[in-house]
Amino acid sequence: MTSFPFYLDCDTGIDDALALAYLLASPQADVRGIGAVSGNVSAAVGARNSLDLLELAGHAHIPVALGAHDPLAGSFGGGAPWVHGANGIGEVSLAASSVSLAPETAAEMLVRLAHEHPGTLRVLAIGPLTNIAEALGLEPSLPELVAEITIMGGAALAPGNLTPVAEANIANDPEAAAVVLSAGWNVTLVPLDVTMTNVLEENHRQELLASSGAVPRALGEMLGYYFRFYEGIFGRACSAMHDPLAAALAVGAVTAAVAPVVHVDVDTTSGPGRGQTVCDLRGLYMDYPEQPGARCRVVLSLEDDFAPHLVERLLNYFEIPVVGPVETALVGG
Repeated sequence: MTSFPFYLDCDTGIDDALALAYLLASPQADVRGIGAVSGNVSAAVGARNSLDLLELAGHAHIPVALGAHDPLAGSFGGGAPWVHGANGIGEVSLAASSVSLAPETAAEMLVRLAHEHPGTLRVLAIGPLTNIAEALGLEPSLPELVAEITIMGGAALAPGNLTPVAEANIANDPEAAAVVLSAGWNVTLVPLDVTMTNVLEENHRQELLASSGAVPRALGEMLGYYFRFYEGIFGRACSAMHDPLAAALAVGAVTAAVAPVVHVDVDTTSGPGRGQTVCDLRGLYMDYPEQPGARCRVVLSLEDDFAPHLVERLLNYFEIPVVGPVETALVGG
């Protein structure tokens, strides 16, 4: 199976942790670097979470770079502790990694990796797009060097989750999203339309908790917090699967059923539409004919249920502990 070099840009909360674990468990992905951005938590807290997760998973060699604390316009809003917990990972305490942050910014890391792997590097962005926009400023030819970029963000026909029309990753830095989505690269946008309709249920969480592996156990613990938030949305203990679903699409492990390539704009005004991804889906009634110049594939649905695949991949890869029993990896979890 072909493996591609990946750069992951994230704001490591609970679903980011799932996505990171999924990438590590995927034979199609060779994670070469991780950048942290403020979103679910501050960039500094997200970077720490990534380092600790990598240590737990036995992949401490993967470098983590600190990225932007504030969006391109304005300042960081403090994150979403009611969704992810104050520490971003559901109040689960992981053993601290002794590895230091990379001696470069996240934007610099992305540019460096793109030059080291021209035409083959894949980018997965599952937080606000500030680091990606900054990388474009450092290297305008970045779209020519990157094979493709997959973005978890936006809402095409679905309602938003931060405002009535805006999804959190885009709404937390609309200016950056506008820059990134208007750049000349091939984009796969994974919006709320598909991530809110693929749900992880309590039985899936129990499978993770029952694992002998430290990573699935830790993820199951984190999901308990996440489920409590989503119970107010779905009416039962479960959760959406935003970031791991984007990861699965990025590595090609799941197939989109409906994913038209359309023009997408981002509302950067100060009105009620700020942060909205305006996707031109008027071709719906003719099975989405080609839109000249469009380069954004918007995933609206999948062919199969994603949750069983996610759980199976995590359990198959992490079933045997790599750093000892989970009791030694969790501190006060």
